[in-house]
Amino acid sequence: MEPAGGSPKWSIAMFPWFAFGHMTPYLHLANELASRGLTITYILPKKAESLLQPLNLHPTLITFHHLTVPRVDGLPPGAETASNVPFSLHTLLATAMDRTADQVEAALRALKPKPDFLFFDFAHWAPVLASKLGIKSICYSAVCATAVAQLPPSGSSSDHVPPPGYPSSTVVLRPHEVWMEQFMFAPFGEGVNLCQRLTTGMIHCEAISMRTCQEIAGPFCDYIGNQYGKPVFQTGPVLPKPSTTPLEDRWAEWLSGFKPGSVIFLALKPPTGAATVEEALPEGFKERVGERGMVHGGWVPQPSILNHPSVGCFVSHCGFGSMWESLTNHPQIVLVPEIPDQILNTRLLAKVLQVAVEIKKDENGWFSKESLCKAIKSVMDEENEVGKNHGKWKDTLTSPGFMSNYIDNFVGQLQGLLLDHHK
Repeated sequence: MEPAGGSPKWSIAMFPWFAFGHMTPYLHLANELASRGLTITYILPKKAESLLQPLNLHPTLITFHHLTVPRVDGLPPGAETASNVPFSLHTLLATAMDRTADQVEAALRALKPKPDFLFFDFAHWAPVLASKLGIKSICYSAVCATAVAQLPPSGSSSDHVPPPGYPSSTVVLRPHEVWMEQFMFAPFGEGVNLCQRLTTGMIHCEAISMRTCQEIAGPFCDYIGNQYGKPVFQTGPVLPKPSTTPLEDRWAEWLSGFKPGSVIFLALKPPTGAATVEEALPEGFKERVGERGMVHGGWVPQPSILNHPSVGCFVSHCGFGSMWESLTNHPQIVLVPEIPDQILNTRLLAKVLQVAVEIKKDENGWFSKESLCKAIKSVMDEENEVGKNHGKWKDTLTSPGFMSNYIDNFVGQLQGLLLDHHK
């Protein structure tokens, strides 16, 4: 699958954080840019290449350049991505990423012609490196604009969160949730915290780019631009095209046994203290449920399941990827957020767009089966306003040309940066 015509006129290097929740959206964007004739060099850990290669739709235009991740004391041997280690060790993985700076520089210097842009997110040193090589840097955030807008540009926990002028009084953490933000100010690499890592990159780059659209997060993107004095380019959601591969028989056959819109699909992590979903189930649960339910603790083809006509409700933590998948599919949405960015995504969908229901929790974060049941019943009512609102947003986001127009505009904005540089 290659672009229809024309040879690439300029090129891009990409260097995302070593986590698949960042690397995969970067590759989706690379596919869209390659389909418009651009060449991309994608810099990533060696072990990640084999997992991402099947998603590369333009192998003649998207080239993977793998890095050797250096050893760091305390990081398990062979660990190269965030999925290989618990969150408590991500700071060591960030140190390892920073220590690949010389390899990244060598890769950029070796590219002929020199790339016009370097896209990055967590590598706060990338703008200085790019500038030294005469390359423009773009801080491309694959996480929600609401979370980025909450960051104090100083990177200091002593500053107000969210900063003054933040454009919403509802898309915020509640008083009993604010403590969760402290991980942003804990060490994330050597001599830097996660907030500083993100804000430093935005301060020194040429432009900021967000994986969102004006219709959903316009005020937050405008605010980010004002905070950092930078243009903020929106790429749209950048979702891959729906899979043409049929659902596996085990899913398709089970789902087909139910009426349209009657199945509730829950995609949640096991609760604290349980290593697996199965371990967390009450004794006798599977026997009581029988054929009315299916429990699976591994990976599932979530977009294909959401697209099945039998599925009527989607219960999730509202990670950024799941947020877009829920907005662009028909099942009604119930949200059970756990961490700050999920909470902000949830408040955006439930309070601002009014397309979802957030489950009611107590101040300790616990919720009851009754509150979950109540939330699901409220959205499964065919006359509920939340469902009608969701339907309108789904129609907007999936309308012909909506997503492709964002990518076209993004390419034009990048071209404008190059023209300004050459004036």
